[in-house]
Amino acid sequence: MSPDGTYNGYANRETWNVCLWISNDEGLNEFAAVCQNYNDFKARLREVDPDSAIAYETPDNVAWNDSAVNLAEMQDYWEENFSKVWG
Repeated sequence: MSPDGTYNGYANRETWNVCLWISNDEGLNEFAAVCQNYNDFKARLREVDPDSAIAYETPDNVAWNDSAVNLAEMQDYWEENFSKVWG
């Protein structure tokens, strides 16, 4: 954690980890691009393959629905990265 209380520029480690995986995994990024927002992303992941671990958490074991994930920051992330698709 940095002196200003953030984690690599994000609100916390959980938010950073979720954004890291969505940004850097081609499949997750393409999947996220067709979702309207983060809540839509989480719901659709479970629908696609409910038996897969990726439907519930990042490969680093951070749950997509972890209460520590900063939802306001995720909304900003979606607007910055996927607004061209939905904008």
